[in-house]
Amino acid sequence: MTATVNAPDAPDAPDAAETTRAPGSAGSSPRTRRYGGPLLGLLAWVIGIIFVLPVLWMILTSFHSEQNAGHNPPYVTAPLDLDGYRDFFSGGTSPWPYLLNSLTASVVSTALVLLLAIPAAYALSIRPVRKWTDVMFFFLSTKMLPPIAGLLPIYLFAQKVDLLDNVFLLIVLYMSMNLPIAVWMMRSFLAEVPRAILEAASLDGASLPYQMRRIIVPITMPGIAATSLICFIFSWNELLFARVLTGVAAQTAPVFLTSFVTSQGLFLAKVCAAATIVSLPVLAAGFAAQDKLVQGLSLGAVK
Repeated sequence: MTATVNAPDAPDAPDAAETTRAPGSAGSSPRTRRYGGPLLGLLAWVIGIIFVLPVLWMILTSFHSEQNAGHNPPYVTAPLDLDGYRDFFSGGTSPWPYLLNSLTASVVSTALVLLLAIPAAYALSIRPVRKWTDVMFFFLSTKMLPPIAGLLPIYLFAQKVDLLDNVFLLIVLYMSMNLPIAVWMMRSFLAEVPRAILEAASLDGASLPYQMRRIIVPITMPGIAATSLICFIFSWNELLFARVLTGVAAQTAPVFLTSFVTSQGLFLAKVCAAATIVSLPVLAAGFAAQDKLVQGLSLGAVK
């Protein structure tokens, strides 16, 4: 009589489906891992150069004389001079009032947008109101109307209340145009705030203004920086309402740029110099908030 000894159970063999992977699947092709990253990096550099090349060409043209700037084909190696910048600053019309109007309208409207968008986003994310999705759709629906469709009613209203050629009117218009975008962005940023921190602060007796000032705002500062920069850029670059609703006293920098297109022709070097100067505030704001901007654009992303 033979005794049967049961061997200890061996560990389950790995499934064939788990050990074999498709040739193109992630982690299975060393060649893909070796060449995929550099190729994507090279593609990103090419796309970046394509987008930056017109800006670099504008800056280079601003340092040429009018004769060399209008040369066809382009005279890349033309001598550099500062005639365009001298004509811009020392011409018949001073650019400083226009730059000041743009700066006032953009900064004040952006500040007002943040003051309104942060509490609204708090009510739609951390303490959501009833039917908050309908509220978000309402904010989004305000951007479906083309701005030119409301230009005539706004003009007639501004004429009736004597607000034409007034910077205050531009501030109100820029605030109303940027508020829906700011609410949508800030809601995604505030949705990332940990609820445990707010609950602990409430248990410690912290009031809502204190939580907003000491907890929510510091945590969402990257998102606030990104939102404010986008609102500032939209306000600074706006041309349609500023062109129609202003006359002399409240004209902005983009309107001032259109004055270089005259019946005598297009002064290309002077236009490029003026466009470079007008773009500097936006570039300065972008570089100042660069680290916050990168964090803010990824803060509300889907993980």
